[in-house]
Amino acid sequence: MGKKISMAVIRRLPKYHRYLKELLDKDRKRISSKELSSIIGFTASQIRQDLNNFGGFGQQGYGYNVEELYAEIGKILGLNMDYNTVIIGAGNLGQAIANYSGFEKSGFNIKGLFDINPRLIGLKIRDLEIRDIENLEKFVLENDIEIGVICTPKEKAQEIADVLIRSNIKGIWNFAPVDLTIEDEDIVIENVHLTESLFTLSYLLNEKNK
Repeated sequence: MGKKISMAVIRRLPKYHRYLKELLDKDRKRISSKELSSIIGFTASQIRQDLNNFGGFGQQGYGYNVEELYAEIGKILGLNMDYNTVIIGAGNLGQAIANYSGFEKSGFNIKGLFDINPRLIGLKIRDLEIRDIENLEKFVLENDIEIGVICTPKEKAQEIADVLIRSNIKGIWNFAPVDLTIEDEDIVIENVHLTESLFTLSYLLNEKNK
């Protein structure tokens, strides 16, 4: 088994990846940890420590090759692979995710969109027909779906997760405002609570105004 990487480090990797992409778009060839620190907001020491978890990519006196570091972090994040994905819940949030082309550019290929509302079933979002939730399990099994994105009300989220688990899903991206119970340790789950992020913003604004 490889070295255990902390979640704090893992959650910083997408930010590195995003900023390096911006540097690439500006045709930047190399950058030092100090320069990267001034751009990204982490200390130079933190950046070096984070990257050293994966072997380190810089050279003393030269810094980091931007293109190589961007590619390596992409591999670490698994962005050199493709993931067949379905979205469950075709309301405003589900449709917004389906409409975002950036996911497909990163290898997350949306293969299906599901809902329980008969008024939505049969409509198309970016050439994706909204399907009846009753067909979810069969579709996931037959189409080698690896990731399920849950955008349902919290009352339905666990039920949907259970269907996905029965269908041999590998990962769940949960936007329902509830922490799901997953007993199978082989299934990866990421809970995204939008209101918690908003409430954090509210706290910071409140503190600033005191």
